Amino acid sequence: MLRSLVSILLLTSLTLWSDGAPLSAAPKNVLIVVNDDQGQQAGCYGDRQAKTPHLDALAADGTRFDLAFCTSASCSPSRSVILSGLYGHASGQYGLAHADHNFHTRPFVVGLPNLLQAAGYRTLLAGKHHVIPESQFAFEKNANAKLNLRSTVELAERVEAFLKEPDERPFFIYYCPIDPHRAAQGYGNDKRYPGVTEVEYDPAQIAVPAWLPDLPETRADLAGFYQAIARADQGLGRVIQALKATGHYEDTLILCLADNGPPFPGAKTTLYEPGVRLPLVVRSPEQQTRGVISQSLVSWVDLTPTVLAWTGAKPPKYPLSGRSILPLLEGQAVEGWDHVFFSHSFHEVTMYYPMRGIRTRKYKCLRNLAHPLSFPFASDLWQSPTWQTTLQKSLTKYGQREVSAYLHRPAVELYDLEADPGETRNLAGQVEYSEVEAELLGRIEQWQRTTGDPWVVKYTHE
Repeated sequence: MLRSLVSILLLTSLTLWSDGAPLSAAPKNVLIVVNDDQGQQAGCYGDRQAKTPHLDALAADGTRFDLAFCTSASCSPSRSVILSGLYGHASGQYGLAHADHNFHTRPFVVGLPNLLQAAGYRTLLAGKHHVIPESQFAFEKNANAKLNLRSTVELAERVEAFLKEPDERPFFIYYCPIDPHRAAQGYGNDKRYPGVTEVEYDPAQIAVPAWLPDLPETRADLAGFYQAIARADQGLGRVIQALKATGHYEDTLILCLADNGPPFPGAKTTLYEPGVRLPLVVRSPEQQTRGVISQSLVSWVDLTPTVLAWTGAKPPKYPLSGRSILPLLEGQAVEGWDHVFFSHSFHEVTMYYPMRGIRTRKYKCLRNLAHPLSFPFASDLWQSPTWQTTLQKSLTKYGQREVSAYLHRPAVELYDLEADPGETRNLAGQVEYSEVEAELLGRIEQWQRTTGDPWVVKYTHE
């Protein structure tokens, strides 16, 4: 009896501060940073012309995923995946949410901010939202009022103001600048933004990636793109500074990524590597190893499960498509992280081109479910100087790819990524790859059925 009483008193003393206030476990805060239309154009990914010192520093203090992928290279579908843990064909966010496009998430979906608010979190949207209905991805506070979302430092300062509020609840911050998305004229580089030091590039010194044509217009286009990337990185640096200044750097899980690849034909809206292979840098206060480079294949469907696992918040009542990447942060090889799936249906409402695919370490297999159609163009990509010059000069090649092959695609594409990283030699239909093709197509169909893809009708109706 005496021993029991001592135990009770000891437990009581361990759960009280010296002033009698209850002790609580360290808060499990979350910051998700989503840049708009950026691939692996960052110093920590080996891009020597990108000025991203703040992302690079975070990678050195956390884990950089080399093989991280969005599931759809389009803004709204990708952001719905990030905030729901469901593929776009499962959530119903098939294409862009805004204006005439008007694609909606299905009513059953409960978004990540709603799940975290139910778990007692205060939540902040700072930047681009771009999913509807907003009530299904509802943030308690919005930092965007009367602010140009390319003004990344000002946006970050509003994040700091939120952090300084006298509120003891744990927080979820969703920080999403518009950079480096295209603007009506260039990338918004014609303006100046408070607190931002613009980093300008000489187009003649720009290194053009192999998937783009090396044209003067492309070089100038890329120079503007990299300038916007540098502006986005300065905003990230200001957010990290705010976390440190408020004492939250060591209790916050930080995930930095992009929604889809660069705003050029050949990347955004495609399932080729430049469109879907993206940056993902994660920094957990609890990881024991820093500067990790993970070779696990991870997908944006894994992000909501990761946050739920970190916070302990209850998942929705329906199954999610992904799983937590927290066990991967120390860098050890973990069995089973060796493939990802892709699901793209629309970008703009006029851009119907459903594609499904799988990517393993060696192969990528794409099924173009409406392959008799010409591949459509997002309006901003069509208007880009890079594509317009390709048209005006009647060029037959666009980077490594034939223009005709880009516009007119077969039912199935199969690439050996080890031998053909540019994805230009389609192996589908070749006898020596027939078993690989059949296996991967079978896995795609099974995954479609398992995840409730309406496009499985194509297997029986057409």
